[in-house]
Amino acid sequence: MAITALQWLSLVGIIWLQAANGTNTDFPAYSSQLKEFLSLSQFQLNNLAFASDAGKLFGWLSGMAALYLPLWIVLFLGSFLGLVGYGIQYLFLTNKIHSMSYPHIFICTILAGNSTCWFNTICFMVAIKNFPLNRQVVTGLISSYAGLSPKIYADMVGVISPLERAKTYLLVNSVTPLALSFFIAPMIRNINVGIGKTKKILFSILFCITIATGVYAVISSLSLISSLSLPLNSLIGLGIFLMAPLGIPAAEFVRELLMNSTERVRVGVEIVEDVRENDETVQFHCVVREEIAMKEMLKRINFWLYFFLYFFGPTIGLVFLNNLGQIAESRGCANISSLVSLASSCGIFGRLSQSVIVYFFPSYKITNSALIVSSMAPMAGAFFLLLNPSNISLKISGAIIGFCTGAFTSISVATTTEMFGTKNFGVNHNIVIANMPIGSFLFGSLAAFIYRKKGSGDGKCMGMSCYRNTFIIWGSLCLLGTTLALILYSRTRKFNSDASNTVSKSNNNSLSNV
Repeated sequence: MAITALQWLSLVGIIWLQAANGTNTDFPAYSSQLKEFLSLSQFQLNNLAFASDAGKLFGWLSGMAALYLPLWIVLFLGSFLGLVGYGIQYLFLTNKIHSMSYPHIFICTILAGNSTCWFNTICFMVAIKNFPLNRQVVTGLISSYAGLSPKIYADMVGVISPLERAKTYLLVNSVTPLALSFFIAPMIRNINVGIGKTKKILFSILFCITIATGVYAVISSLSLISSLSLPLNSLIGLGIFLMAPLGIPAAEFVRELLMNSTERVRVGVEIVEDVRENDETVQFHCVVREEIAMKEMLKRINFWLYFFLYFFGPTIGLVFLNNLGQIAESRGCANISSLVSLASSCGIFGRLSQSVIVYFFPSYKITNSALIVSSMAPMAGAFFLLLNPSNISLKISGAIIGFCTGAFTSISVATTTEMFGTKNFGVNHNIVIANMPIGSFLFGSLAAFIYRKKGSGDGKCMGMSCYRNTFIIWGSLCLLGTTLALILYSRTRKFNSDASNTVSKSNNNSLSNV
C-alpha cells in the first residue's frame, strides 16, 4: 500500500482506539446500580471513582514501555489491564467469583483506569510521529473521539441487556478494547512522510466527518429523532460515522495508484520534506517559552497558577461527570445513560474546538492562556445553573461542563509544551495532571459527605438538597480558578505577543527563501 495511505490508515486506527478508550468515563451510567449490588456507601462509591482516576498516577509506565517495546505489544498490554480490571469485577457480579473484598475491587478499578493511559500513549505517539507538522491539530482531533465512548457503550448496553447495566457495562468495557486491538494492531505504526496540499484537503474532510459524528451523537442522545432513540439504530449510525474516515486512506491509495511517474512521487516527497524541516524549526522556536526540568518548573509561579487553575476548573468538571449518575438519580431523572452520553458527546466539540481554531483560523493568533479563560468561565456559570431544579437545566449544565472540560483537556497539552518545553514534557505534564486524582478524592469526598448528611438512614438521598451546597462550592471554586486563569493570561501575554511577531517574521522569511 502507498506510504501516505498507510499514514492516514494509522490515523483511522488511533481514531477507533480513542473511540473505545473512554471506558472509565461511562462509570456514572452504572454507578447507582453498582452501589446497590455491592451495598456500598456513598464514600465507598466515590473512592471507586477516585481509583479510576488514580490509575493516571502510573501512566508513566506506558511511556517507559513504549520506549523499549513495539507499539503493538504496548497496545495489548493496555488491553490486558482493562480485561483484568473490568473482567474480574464482572465475574464477581455474575457469581463466577464468590468472594471478593472491597480492596480487591478498588485495585481492579485502578488497573482498569490505568489501561486508558496505555492507549493514550500509543495514540499520541503515532499522531506526533506521523503528522509532525500538524501534531497539535491531530492530537486534538483524535482526543475528541474519546468523547464518543460513553455513547457507544451506552448503546451497546442498551442492545445487550439494559436492565442489568452494571454487569453489562463491565462486560463490554473489558472485552471491546481487546477485540478492537486485534483488528487495529496492523494499522498502528510509525510512518514518516511530508505534508502537501492534498493532505490539507483531507484534513478538512476529516474535520467535517468528526463534526457530523458529534452532531449525530448529540441528536441521538437527546432522542430528537424517534428512530434514533432505539439503541440498535443509534449504534448502527455511529458505526457508519466511524467507518467514514476509512474513505480518506482509500482515496489516497487510489490517487497514488493513478500517478504515472514513480520519480515524480520521490521528488515531491523530497521537496516537501525540506519544507517540513523548515516549518518545524519555526514552530519549535515560536511555541516553546523555555526548556526546563521538573525541579526548576516547581519553582515557577506560572506552574502553580497553572496547577491550581486546573485543580479548580477541569478537575471539578471531571468530578461532576463522575457523579452525574448519582446527581441525576437524586433529582429524579429517569434516563441517566442518555444524560451521560449527552455530556460526553458535547465533550467531543470541546476537545475539537482548539484544533479547529488552530487549523482554520491561524491568523487570529488566539493564545492557549486565552482559550483557558474562555473554557473556565462558562463552567462556573453552569454549576450555579444547576441550582435550578428543572431537568433542562441539568442537561444544559451537563453539556456546558462536558464541552469546557473536553476543551481544557485538549488545550492543556499545548499549554504545558508552550510554558515548560518539549524536552521534559512527559514528566512535566504528568506532574500537572497529578491534580486530577487529588481533586477527584477531595471534591468527591466533599460531595459524598454532603450527600450523606442530607440523606436518610439508608444512605440514599433524594431531592435538590442532596447536591445544592456542593454546586455552590464547586461553582465558587471554579470562579477562583477563572481568576487564576486571568492572572496567568496577564503574566504570559507579553511572551505570546512576542511569539506571534516571531511567527510572522519566520514565516515571511521562509516564503521568501522558497
